[in-house]
Amino acid sequence: MYTFGTMIQKLKENPKTIVFTEGTDPRILEAASRLLASNFLKPILVGNPDAIEAAAEEAGYNIRGAQIIDPENFDRFDEMVEMFCEIRKSKGVTPEQAKKVLSGANYFGTMLIKMGIGDCLLGGATYSTADTVRPALQIIKTKPGNKIVSSCFILVRPSATGDNELLAMADCAINIKPTEDELVEICGETVSCAKIFGIEPKVAFLSYSTVGSGSGEDVDKMRNACAKAKAAFPDEAIDGEMQFDAAVSPTVARTKIKDSKVAGYANTFIFPDINAGNIGYKIAQRLGGFDAYGPILLGLNAPINDLSRGCNALEVYSMAIVTAALA
Repeated sequence: MYTFGTMIQKLKENPKTIVFTEGTDPRILEAASRLLASNFLKPILVGNPDAIEAAAEEAGYNIRGAQIIDPENFDRFDEMVEMFCEIRKSKGVTPEQAKKVLSGANYFGTMLIKMGIGDCLLGGATYSTADTVRPALQIIKTKPGNKIVSSCFILVRPSATGDNELLAMADCAINIKPTEDELVEICGETVSCAKIFGIEPKVAFLSYSTVGSGSGEDVDKMRNACAKAKAAFPDEAIDGEMQFDAAVSPTVARTKIKDSKVAGYANTFIFPDINAGNIGYKIAQRLGGFDAYGPILLGLNAPINDLSRGCNALEVYSMAIVTAALA
């Protein structure tokens, strides 16, 4: 079973560098201090060095050895501006406009990834998901063949056997009302992400209907999306549409959806929209005792992830490991 220990061991074999865009935030500083005490993930803190060092001293965190990059005194800033103008030339971005945009830590940090200075990025402790995703879409862009950025959560809970029980849920944070084809793309990306964490995906396309027990536009969408996903990924275990009880309970599955390789044992869940997904993962987190890691952004050319503004330092540290593991 994949664990954080496994991820850390792999990172020790191939260390990475992670960009934190909010260098003065105490939660970021605590996580960075913890990473600096290890040897598998090097933090880059974006911001004014004096302000960052003062914030670290005030909070009592040792960040000696951290690389601090100040957008106002970056020796490759002209190169960055030129590259950004080239990336955004279809929008007619001028050097003056680029300099203004790149003064923002979210855009500056994303350009550090584009320039190969960092391997991955984690932001959003103080700003919205949109402010993480927008520069990623504009600069890093989606992988070849992908049309959207999506997200998934990995949920982890200790089991009675001593291993961890792991689930993947998508899309719970980005796409408000995905189309059939977008759900297929979300499914493929979520399956790939789940495998990184040691999950052997059994994918359920969720609905309020199980193979025709209900009707309606939303049911049709999930049924059609599931059929398209099966055709797109013939080697994966995918089924639906199905209700959540049929997806996770073998007893219910025997009654509602016989002869399914997924029903009753699903561990990867595709939700019809962001309402269902966001509510679903939070129920699992708050009532089911799962730790939730994410949203993990999927479909980008480089690992860039978003933090909740309500995160704590442990969550920053954990998400840093998750983000680097995707690199």
